Amino acid sequence: MNMSENHPGRRRVVIVDDHGIFRSGLKAELGDAVEVIGEAPTVDEAAQVIRESLPEVVLLDVHLPGGTGGGGAEVVKLCRDLLEEVRFLAISVSDEATDVVSVIRAGARGYVTKTISTEELIGAIDAVAAGDAVFSPRLAGFVLDAFGTSGLVEDVRDEELDRLSAREVEVMRLIARGYTYREIASELFISIKTVETHVSKVLRKLQLSSRHELTRWAEQRRIV
Repeated sequence: MNMSENHPGRRRVVIVDDHGIFRSGLKAELGDAVEVIGEAPTVDEAAQVIRESLPEVVLLDVHLPGGTGGGGAEVVKLCRDLLEEVRFLAISVSDEATDVVSVIRAGARGYVTKTISTEELIGAIDAVAAGDAVFSPRLAGFVLDAFGTSGLVEDVRDEELDRLSAREVEVMRLIARGYTYREIASELFISIKTVETHVSKVLRKLQLSSRHELTRWAEQRRIV
């Protein structure tokens, strides 16, 4: 466990991974962009460090020793009462459906693979700390498939929709129905630039990268 003094302006982070070399490497890569206030190699130690330090974000490996064998998902469950103030971002070499589903269902706000760039990871930490959900770009579609095919989409549907404002939901529905930006602007009595802004926010909040993915997302939830 490595505790340090508070430094305002930087996200307070705890790193949980059973490989010391990875933890050290990650701290070096993140540098001064965040404040690493703790680290842990096991489920039990992780829960203790998180409760003691109350970080903004926990960078969490999915496969961890200790506890009852639940790995990263178990850490999140052990800290479920802290989820309003502590956000969990899974970072793993695995992109298996079972790993993604278990840790997200437990309460993690995102899941990225260890191939993520340092700049992207820093952005993901900021996004998760702000309450957004974050997934590696190549996992975005896979995550939707994983939740859908495992029957868990009902568990996350309301939470995902709650991220969008009423206006963003309106714009999303029209995009999914095939409306052009100009048609949406006319329908909602707003400017094309405002439509573009709403679409950009929707894609970011839902971690999607195109109109096609957005349409698919809406169709899966039967809200088109």
